[in-house]
Amino acid sequence: MELVTKKIILDCDPGMDDALAIVYAAGSPELELLGITTVAGNVSLSKTTSNALRVCEFIGAAVPVTPGSAAPLLRPPISAEHVHGADGLGGAPLPPPSGRPQPGHASDFIIETVLGAPGQITLVAVGPLTNVALALLREPAIAHEVQDFVIMGGSASRGNVTPAAEFNIACDPEAAAVVFSAGWTVTMVGLDVTLQARANDQVTGSLRELGRVADLLLLPCLGTYAGNADGGPAVHDLCAVAHVARPGLLGCQPARVDVETAGRWTSGMTVTDFRASQPECNALVATAIDAQAFWDAVLEVYRPLAQSLSG
Repeated sequence: MELVTKKIILDCDPGMDDALAIVYAAGSPELELLGITTVAGNVSLSKTTSNALRVCEFIGAAVPVTPGSAAPLLRPPISAEHVHGADGLGGAPLPPPSGRPQPGHASDFIIETVLGAPGQITLVAVGPLTNVALALLREPAIAHEVQDFVIMGGSASRGNVTPAAEFNIACDPEAAAVVFSAGWTVTMVGLDVTLQARANDQVTGSLRELGRVADLLLLPCLGTYAGNADGGPAVHDLCAVAHVARPGLLGCQPARVDVETAGRWTSGMTVTDFRASQPECNALVATAIDAQAFWDAVLEVYRPLAQSLSG
């Protein structure tokens, strides 16, 4: 039986966990990575764009990279160099990119690609949602023309920037509010599951067997990721991309999610109501993950890629 791949656009802010997600998306036989769009978040737009190019060139992935928004819709930018390092990749010794990003804006790429293949594209956003919000504001029809829409962001129970807000949502709550109210179903892969899929000693031991891709990218990212206590770093964005390839890894529940934009203590909170009636639900919220199966799936993708790079 012929394998049917899912066509995806990956909107991201590399970022160490974004880099791991790019490697997975480019290497998975279940995914066809049509393009990467970048947004400011973990580091500045110039760095996230450069990092996307660096990772793609290192793994030999001929994927167009289109830069997008350098700042949130309404707020001053925040970033996470204290987590991801000054360059965003924890000092991973990848060379500077030799290629250049695509012309135009990420929101245009998203609109044109989705409308050019109605019902065929899964949009995966693992950074602040500014590019996606701009695309929706310019062309609301994309909400009904995607095959699926998956984010890494938010949480039903906690935050990591504040007690209430997860980083990607906190960066641009207004954009997130636009996205959740667009009339589509948002699959929210948030902290409730990503914090359960940590790169523990067993995982990093398996990664060490992968040679060059591990030595120059995967392990430097994981080894310098701030917050490595409590069982190793969480690889947030990788969870969302793996879910698109292998939906059985996560358990999701329908819910109504609204984004708080005005609260003094709760700005950026994804207020999640699992009691909402079906017509009110606008999201599928990930609440469970099979961590062992997740890492098995990740290594299943990484191993052939590692072999191709060592040849």
